[in-house]
Amino acid sequence: MAVAKTAPDALKLLWEEGFFKIGHSYDETIAELSKKGYNFSYNALRMAMSRVDFLTKSGDRGNSKFIQKYPYHEDDTHGKPSQKN
Repeated sequence: MAVAKTAPDALKLLWEEGFFKIGHSYDETIAELSKKGYNFSYNALRMAMSRVDFLTKSGDRGNSKFIQKYPYHEDDTHGKPSQKN
């Protein structure tokens, strides 16, 4: 099992598992990471969720959810969709 040392890495692990197939709030994401033993600060996780390129935010302020832009693929090593030439 991979171990994440940063909040973006932890989000990527959740993405790989399909957690973001449906929208989740900050609090739901914090709770899921906590179950796995990760305890990033609320602010660190908020910043990471707004910066990773595989998530998009939807909903109103105070009721926003994050959902994946595209499904995880094994060839995706940098958080971007693989391109076929």
